[in-house]
Amino acid sequence: MNVTIKDIAEQARVSYATVSRALNNKYGVDPETRRRVLSVAKELNYRPNAIARGLVSNRSFTLGLILPDVTNPYFPAVAAGIEAGAQERGYSVFLCNTNWDTRRETNYIKLLSERRVDGIIHAPVGNTLNEETEGLLPTVYVSNAPKNARQSSVIIDNIRGGYLATKHLIDCGYESVGFVGVSEHETMANNDRLEGYKTAFRRYGKEIKQDYIKFGDFRQETGYKIIQTMIADRSYPQAIFAENDVLAIGILHGIKDMGLRVPDDIALIGFDDISFSAYQEIQLSTISQPKERMGRLAVDLLIDEIESGDAKAAPRRVILEPELIVRKSSCRSTGSDEELLPRTEAGGSVPG
Repeated sequence: MNVTIKDIAEQARVSYATVSRALNNKYGVDPETRRRVLSVAKELNYRPNAIARGLVSNRSFTLGLILPDVTNPYFPAVAAGIEAGAQERGYSVFLCNTNWDTRRETNYIKLLSERRVDGIIHAPVGNTLNEETEGLLPTVYVSNAPKNARQSSVIIDNIRGGYLATKHLIDCGYESVGFVGVSEHETMANNDRLEGYKTAFRRYGKEIKQDYIKFGDFRQETGYKIIQTMIADRSYPQAIFAENDVLAIGILHGIKDMGLRVPDDIALIGFDDISFSAYQEIQLSTISQPKERMGRLAVDLLIDEIESGDAKAAPRRVILEPELIVRKSSCRSTGSDEELLPRTEAGGSVPG
């Protein structure tokens, strides 16, 4: 039998309105009455009727989540924070995977609008605003934000992260440091990480060698093929900064399959700190992002906007700080059991 507000009101000996306010944590309910109502609701195993709740509030209490690649462990980690934050605030999440396809991205936004979700958390494929779908629903961009975004966003300081990664390799003593990143779907994140790489070279007064900057897509196979081609051509740097950990792991396997060693022949650092990076056989140095926190912040920004009803509120831009995580892939052995590992760095802007 479905338990209703009426059942709770009768057993708790209060009005329907008091039960509704207590269950929805509204003002105007005596603390002792609230405790009694919640206790009765728990005892009766009450479950709110989502359809009725939506009719009263004109909301679905559902959020859309659009991710570009659920096979990359970085995005499920962000999604875990989003789902946890949404559940805590009484919302469910509808997941869409675009697989780096802008047409699918557009179609999903339209579909979510038709399904009457209350808002969208969106990790966009590209660097340009989608004028066809911009403004259809309250949106918070996560991980990457299009240029000139008119909605709120939660991102990492990618310039700082790229700078820390490259500076670390230079501090390890490498004279030549390459960059492997993404060009097929250019994003602000990609541009900023490359800018951080170039900034480190400028700070150290070093010349950037364009032959050591390579582009492809975000997939592991891409990193594998790029480094194998460089090694076969005998044109590779002493160290490489890969734009994300998935690329970096592909590069690591490519180096080993060509008979070379990491870091003795080619040092390596990634970006994201996905779970695989810490595996004993990988031990990838990387730039860590607070993935779960990023997801939770995105949820809070979006739900606050939805519940305030202020669609014209100024967008908020939250920029989180990256952290350098040093493992065995980035500095050569000194010949003893100790590695030349600099201090972990986090926070702050790129020094001027």
